Amino acid sequence: MGDRSHTHPGAAGRTTAAGPPGSVRNVALVGHSGSGKTTLVEALALTAGAVNRAGRVEDGATVSDHDEIERRGGRSVQLSLVPVDWAGCRVNLLDTPGYADFVGELRAGLRAADAALFVVSAAQEAEAVADTTRALWEECAVVGMPRAVVLTHLDTARTPFDELTRVCGRVLGGGDPDALLPLYLPVEGPRGPDGRAPLTGLTGLLTRRILDYSSGERRELPPGGEQREELLGARARLIEGIIAESEDETLMDRYLGGGEIDTGTLVRDLRRAVASGSFHPVLVAAPAAPGARQGIGTVELLDLITTGFPAPSERVVPAVTGPDGGARPAPVCDPGAPLLAEVVKTASDPYVGRVALVRVFSGTLRPDETVHVCGHGVGSPAGGPRPRHEADVRVGALTAPFGKQQRPLDSCGAGDLACVSKLTGARTGDTLSASGDPLLMEPWTLPDPLMPLAVRAHGQADEDRLSQGLSRLVAEDPALRLERNPDTHQVVLWCMGEAHTDVALERLRGRYGVQVDTEPHRVPLRETFAARSAGRGRHVKQSGGHGQYAVCEIEVEPLEPGSGIVFADEVAGGSVPRQFVASVEKGVRAQAARGVAAGYPLVDVRVTLLDGKAHAVDSSDVAFQAAGALALREAAADGRVELLEPVADMAVLVPDDYVGAVMGDLSGRRGRVVGTEQAAGGRTLVRAEVPETEIGGYTVDLRSLTHGTGRFDRAYARHEPMPPQLADRLRTSPGTAANQA
Repeated sequence: MGDRSHTHPGAAGRTTAAGPPGSVRNVALVGHSGSGKTTLVEALALTAGAVNRAGRVEDGATVSDHDEIERRGGRSVQLSLVPVDWAGCRVNLLDTPGYADFVGELRAGLRAADAALFVVSAAQEAEAVADTTRALWEECAVVGMPRAVVLTHLDTARTPFDELTRVCGRVLGGGDPDALLPLYLPVEGPRGPDGRAPLTGLTGLLTRRILDYSSGERRELPPGGEQREELLGARARLIEGIIAESEDETLMDRYLGGGEIDTGTLVRDLRRAVASGSFHPVLVAAPAAPGARQGIGTVELLDLITTGFPAPSERVVPAVTGPDGGARPAPVCDPGAPLLAEVVKTASDPYVGRVALVRVFSGTLRPDETVHVCGHGVGSPAGGPRPRHEADVRVGALTAPFGKQQRPLDSCGAGDLACVSKLTGARTGDTLSASGDPLLMEPWTLPDPLMPLAVRAHGQADEDRLSQGLSRLVAEDPALRLERNPDTHQVVLWCMGEAHTDVALERLRGRYGVQVDTEPHRVPLRETFAARSAGRGRHVKQSGGHGQYAVCEIEVEPLEPGSGIVFADEVAGGSVPRQFVASVEKGVRAQAARGVAAGYPLVDVRVTLLDGKAHAVDSSDVAFQAAGALALREAAADGRVELLEPVADMAVLVPDDYVGAVMGDLSGRRGRVVGTEQAAGGRTLVRAEVPETEIGGYTVDLRSLTHGTGRFDRAYARHEPMPPQLADRLRTSPGTAANQA
């Protein structure tokens, strides 16, 4: 199985850089929350000798979960890198969060990886588990990323091994229960008083040898139990699956004709199919027993990673352009080529400041050299994108991360990852290239954050720090969006869910020292006239000296949506002097911006100035502005004003079993279902129009309603009149009730 020697990444002194790209493996561990990814990383690190003792998530002692928020909460909230050495390869294990709120960290891990291990827990409901990972599986399939499935928690399984494997195959493999095939069958020990059967070993389907861990150490036992129907059937399916992906078209004929295919040929074809992303094996893993040096299945998993998963040099480097969008030659994974790297994660360290985790795709990154940093503009729910940013920056120290530990590096070559300190101005997703040859990599996609969190500074001392803290937070986490709403005057962080908002608030307070208060998010409403109305504004004041005198009469009529405020002058006979017509318009528009019924901007009306009176001495610009505002308020008091609420076009993708519940919930939110479409994999896309005042917390509600398997998108459609009973409530209490989403 190769040389087991390694360099301890956490050992004292300088860590050696990884070898050439062919000796590097970058693997992201992906799976639902509680699947055991972090525990599996600990077991792999123990087997590789990178740690002397495996830590437990419950104790907050794992290498991956080193953030204080993670230790307290007992779950991963950020991407963590744990490099280990195995069989002459540097294996970079990228532990990603399983909770849906932290999808930004998960996508960063996939961007940095060349292959993915999907970790599925047998202790949870099989269908729900597979559904939550299906979207990510499909994303990996689009880019041809090699994948394998690792089953955990078999000793506390709710679903038997065979059934769980077939469910994963059916859900992840496009409906074929045999799309994912196991390489090993679990061997169980005697059941205890609690009814649980401990996992004591594995049976290799190709070798038909038993790997026994019952003594605490891994032992290979001679063939036994080959005649068992379960083993024979599973082995036959595996061999047929491997042969189907083989480049040798004669193997299937030989096999079906009763010929024996030697194990070496099968293993070579298996590794080739896994590396190409066309075959997805299922493995089994369990943490090491107390005092043992190896977890069950961890040696086999590391062997698969080093021999079956592709090296960075075998993967296509993401496309690049010049900063101006011009075409550039395709980069290659070569340490001697021009530099091309990407910031996949940024974080703040209390001692060294901002630290960037960088994946080097081409060339070699060295400390103290000058590189060009270029980033894409980032959109927000409030409007257009931020301008693209770029600058030449001097690279600080390079370090090799091992959880929270950092060891100095002399360089980081193509295919490897490293942390860079003091990369001023760099944000997550930015491209690093040679200063004389700037490049920009194609961006990685992220779902839009759809849960609003309105924040304000707790006190005067926090006012100055709030803006800086929010800017840093958004630069570090690409799944956050910052909005300063001009209508509601709120500062809003758009997040992925409740857990995401909790972490964002805790980081603002703990990492940046900003005390913030939250407040209900206010949806920007509008007002409009439902029918024609008239108003008279009389502003007459006399207090000695020049007084103020202005009278104007206006008519207001509704217009089509999107018309804005249209002002017309139909004064006859000069009753309002020409120089004061503009003053009336200014007063009308100022009052429209403030609102006339509940304090929301007035839109889509024509205001016509019909008549008025002026005084030769006391009339002024200010007086006619006041008269125009008064006339508009009087027209509103005598007429019928409607409140308009924004309506969103929503597309909700859910498994077929939840369609009825989702449609009923949308109807309860005053939504109109406008259609449904069948989607792949037994899912339905529900399209609906729903008032935005009803969907502020829909992210959390949909997750609860569909057991984490539903997702949705939304886009502004238009403003529509609000039901009178809700509008009346807002008129008496502006800014509350339905306006708080």
